[in-house]
Order: sequence, then C-alpha cells, then structure tokens
Amino acid sequence: MKRGGHILFTCKDTAVRVKYRPKILVSFMNNQKQQKPTLTGQRFKTRKRDEKERFDPSLFQESIVQGLNQTGADLEAVAKFLDASGAKLDYRRYAETLFDILVAGGMLAPGGTLSDDLTRTEFCLFTASEDLETMQAYAQVFNKLIRRYKYLEKGFEEEIKKLLLFLKGFTESERNKLAMLTGILLANGNISASILNSLYNENLVKEGVSAAFAVKLFKSWIHEKDINSVSASLRKVGMDNRLMELFPANKRSCEHFSKYFTDAGLKELSDFARNQQSIGARKELQKELQEQMARGEALKDMIAYSREEMKKTNISEQTMIGIVWSSVMSSVEWNKKEELVTEQAIKLLKVCCGTETFVSKSQYSPLLKAFTSQGLSELTLLLKIQEYCYDNIHFMKAFQKIVVLLYKADVLSEEVILKWYTEGHVAKGKSVFLEQMKKFVEWLKNAEEESESEEEEAD
Repeated sequence: MKRGGHILFTCKDTAVRVKYRPKILVSFMNNQKQQKPTLTGQRFKTRKRDEKERFDPSLFQESIVQGLNQTGADLEAVAKFLDASGAKLDYRRYAETLFDILVAGGMLAPGGTLSDDLTRTEFCLFTASEDLETMQAYAQVFNKLIRRYKYLEKGFEEEIKKLLLFLKGFTESERNKLAMLTGILLANGNISASILNSLYNENLVKEGVSAAFAVKLFKSWIHEKDINSVSASLRKVGMDNRLMELFPANKRSCEHFSKYFTDAGLKELSDFARNQQSIGARKELQKELQEQMARGEALKDMIAYSREEMKKTNISEQTMIGIVWSSVMSSVEWNKKEELVTEQAIKLLKVCCGTETFVSKSQYSPLLKAFTSQGLSELTLLLKIQEYCYDNIHFMKAFQKIVVLLYKADVLSEEVILKWYTEGHVAKGKSVFLEQMKKFVEWLKNAEEESESEEEEAD
C-alpha cells in the first residue's frame, strides 16, 4: 500500500514501512522469498551403556593368564578362579580367547601357532601330563565352567572344531592330549559328535593326521562309555557311515579300516564299521531289487543278481531272504481296506506257473523259494512275515493265508511251521497268530501221524 512516498508492506506477522525506491523494493522482495524455515532441536549424549566397547582381548588375556599363574597346576583352584572371574570379565565377548588360553596357554593365530606379542601361561592343557587321568581332570574344569555359564556351550563347541582344523600346527603330544580330552567330552555329552566333521579336512586326511587323532579319541571315548554309546552318538548326527573318510581315497576300504583300528586296539570300532558297511550294502541291494520289480524284470535275472551280491558282500541266506521279503512287500501300493488287502497279498505271492518270462502279474513265490534252501532261512522268513503282519495292522488277518500259500508253494516246510508254532515264534501278535494257525497246525500234525502210520504198515 502506497502512502506519502512510502510503501507499507504487510506480512503475516509484521508491517514494514519503507521509502518508495524501486531498487530497494526489489531487493527487499527477494530477501523475503529466500527465507526458509530451519529445524532446531536438542542434542542428546550417548549413554555409557549404549557405547560399543572396542574389541580388545589383550586386557582380558592378561587377567586370565595372571589368575592361572597364581592357581598353578591345582585344577580345583583353576575351576574356582574361572567361576569367580565370570562375574567380572566378559566371557561372552571373549569366549574364544578364554578357551585358547585354557588349551594352548595363549591366543592362537591361524594355523594353530601362539601369537608372539601377547602374554602366555604355562598352566594349560598342552603343557599338562599326557595321561587319561589328567585329561579327565581338565574335562571336569571345562564341564564346571560351561555348566556355570551356559552361554559358553556354543562357543566351546566352535572352539573344538577350530582346534581340530589346526591339528597340523600342534605337536604329536599336544594332538594326543586334545584327542583324549575330546573323547572324554564326547562321552560326557559336553559336545556333539558333529565336531568330527573337522577331521574330514582334505589336508588332515591326506597326511594321516585324522586317522591317528581318531585312534586316541575313540580309545578315550570307549573307555568312558562303550561302543554302543559311541555308535548311537555317531548315528544321531549321520556320521556312522562316514568313518572310512578318515583315510585317503586310495585306502578307503573296509579291509584297511579294520586292520588299522584293530592293530591300534580298537577291534570293536572295526566291527562296527564293517557292520555299517554291510547295512549300507543291504540297503543298496534292496533298493535295486525294488527297481527291478518295478521294471518287471525276469525272476531268473533277479535271482542271479541277488546271488551275485550275496557272494560279493558276504551276505548270508538268512539275511538275503529278509531283504527279498521286504523288497516284495514294498513293490506294490497296498489297499487300505482290510478285507481286500489279503486278496491282494495272495495275488502278489501266488506260485508262478513257470511259463511266463517276465513277472507281469507280480507273482514272487519262486523268488522267495530261491533263498530258503535251509531250515533256518525258512524260519527267518516266517518270523519276517509275523513281524510284518503285526506292524501293518491291515495284514493281521492275512497271516495264516500267506503261510498256507507259501507251504503249498514249497517255500515253507511243515517242520519249520511246527517249530515256529511250538517254540520259534516271537512275541509280536503271538496270541492272534497262534490262534489263526491252530487248525492248520492240527491238520499238519494229523497228516504227519498218518504218514508215519502208513510207513509202519508198509514196513
């Protein structure tokens, strides 16, 4: 608004009176446009508890080393010192450093060598006596520490994995002590058997370090527990079939493994490995038989293949008939209705007339007959049938009909059936199956008596 040579500018909050001068007016207008709002606030100080502490294991190491030097070789005192120190020192942050010191006396560099520039102690696992009793005492130190500070469990297992990868950097004596300690820890359940994966490192295997370490480890493990406990732990982590991998590829055979560990005084481990290999071979054989049945291959070819595998893998006829039975019963998809499954089973097992080249109608009695040349094999088959019918409830009423069918097909003899009935059966479904077989067994006994009577008359 122009008044008496002046212009009055009004803004939202102010009124400004200026003399009317075009240049000044333009400048004033520009300044008004350039003004921008600014943000203001308060700066907060970071709290001490929120500040990230710099990772510096040297001070932690000095504290642990000093304490270990004071306690000396008294492992009870060491355990008490570690228990008390956990309240003052950051075990969670420096777990790796802590375990390095307890095992090697100081922090380990990559490869397993001790770092040169840091404090060490002479009171550690690697400088202790190389005997089982001392290693058991050290195992107790670790056990007490981890029970007191549960969060150290994972870090301790990772430490053992790391130490196993560093084996080449340790002396033979140090490796032996670590192996004995590891075996004791495995026996006590302080660590999982999955840590043994580190032993399959190519370089360790190639130079024989893994196998030598495994001997000491398994000796102490079996000494603390037994082979059944060891096998259960290995099976739990899927390592029961990988023991051969402790040797280079050119020595990875059951014979070499058995000789190596038997000579080292671990025959039970050799027997376990041999048994595991046999189980693996049986699984492969059953899988191949099932595939041959699915393809409808000739019975004579299946029999020839099975006999060849029996010789190759040293499988007994009793084991073989169990594999054949399982393969046959796994070759079809069974009806869910109990009244139909018996008919389906009879059709599957009925005697082949012998004129068909291929098994087009799934008739497998001749295949079963090929591997029941011995009485013990017949009894094994009969027990397998009993267990199968009990474990698969739809077959409970089919047991007697299957046995009678196989009797007529000359797969099962009357002597074996009578032996099974009187003393050879197992507990599974015993009362049900004995009741089913009662009339047939009576008929067999009568037939036998009549036959004996006729023979006496003939004489």
